[in-house]
Amino acid sequence: MAPTREEELKLRSYNGDLALLGPSECFLKVLVDIPFAFKRLEALLFIASLHEESSSIKDSFATLEVACTTLRNSRLFLKLLEAVLKTGNRMNVGTYRGGAQAFKLDTLLKLSDVKGTDGKTTLLSFVVQEMIRTEGNKAARRAKSSSSEDVLHQEALEEYRGYGLEVVSKLSEELDIVKKAALIDGETLTSTVLKLGNMLKKTKDFANNEMKTFEDGTQFQKFLTEFVGRAEAEIMWLLEEEKRVMALVKNTGDYFHGKSRKDEGLQLFVVVRDFLLLLDNVCNDIRRTTAMQAKKNQSNSTEEPFGRDKLFPSNKGSPSGYTSSDEESQESDSP
Repeated sequence: MAPTREEELKLRSYNGDLALLGPSECFLKVLVDIPFAFKRLEALLFIASLHEESSSIKDSFATLEVACTTLRNSRLFLKLLEAVLKTGNRMNVGTYRGGAQAFKLDTLLKLSDVKGTDGKTTLLSFVVQEMIRTEGNKAARRAKSSSSEDVLHQEALEEYRGYGLEVVSKLSEELDIVKKAALIDGETLTSTVLKLGNMLKKTKDFANNEMKTFEDGTQFQKFLTEFVGRAEAEIMWLLEEEKRVMALVKNTGDYFHGKSRKDEGLQLFVVVRDFLLLLDNVCNDIRRTTAMQAKKNQSNSTEEPFGRDKLFPSNKGSPSGYTSSDEESQESDSP
């Protein structure tokens, strides 16, 4: 808290007994006699804080870059988007919305609002069930190809469907870095880099003007000049890295929903994070429902033979769903 100009003049002009002044005034009386004392303190504060601020910014840039790469390379996330797109096109067939090639990612947050005719099953739950079925079928086909048995037992099918559920539910863990990226405030990040640039300019001007003319060749002026040289290279790198990383974020958003005139910035990661939370809830609901159904089936099995059509009515007459080579060839990996 620097004294005002009026207070500084009073301190400078005071020639009385210093013992009559309070501790704060005695301290400031000495301080104002040091040339450019508060500009020196401001420069020292910049020197002390640069490393910490720079390290934090670098960590944020690294997180954003890895989040972009992880999101674009996630096979399961892309398959899920494909499932959503196909489902939406089926629902909108014959309308102007049918045949869509892409959709904005924030549409994912609305999947829980669309419910089926039963009033309970949501569109998100349906898509997740399809993903679970697909991943389970892939595991079953791999098991069948390495097994001498022609068909898979019902218990094995149940196990592979459970495997499909675990695969889908691990998407949130796979994209954990995206959730970390969602915590980064883009405006704060940009303003911090800009603030460091402004502080560098002020410190450089101070070193090259006031300090150079007043104490040319002194230790402090030499130290300040050397620091400015190092800090200038560091901050220039941060400014260039910010442009590169933000362009990467923009390209990642365009990759998923086409080129957009509006740059949504880091909102991309916020949307994915919120969607992953919805996905986790659906997977947990399915896990609970499956456990309850298994318990019920176990209880019923003591009273009557196991009904293979109850869990998978679409595979009537074929417990495995893979007894025909033609059927197997027609089954694709995508939902």
